[in-house]
Amino acid sequence: MKMIPMLPVRSIAASVEFYRKLGFEVEQRNDQWRWARLTSGDCSLMVDESINFAPTAPRQSVLYLYPEDVSAFHRQVRENGVAVPELETTFYGMTEFRLADPDGNRLWIGQRA
Repeated sequence: MKMIPMLPVRSIAASVEFYRKLGFEVEQRNDQWRWARLTSGDCSLMVDESINFAPTAPRQSVLYLYPEDVSAFHRQVRENGVAVPELETTFYGMTEFRLADPDGNRLWIGQRA
């Protein structure tokens, strides 16, 4: 079994642009459906305008991404123009940083400290 999250977004174009800065590539996209599927390694994600019934509602879910080297990934994301906070070591033993996509979907990115 495989699970692929589908996030409600206001703009496929803006979402695709943002996730490309995180290293994702477009696997499939259908602008008529207002939907896209993005991948990065073994990670897949769908973004969809048609399921965004409450565009101003805060997003309550968190997607946790596990890059092989969080420091290198952090540097790459910054170089790609995404404003990201400094890396932190958490009380639960992860080195991570957190950000939100253009629609407020929350992303936590880290690896074991």
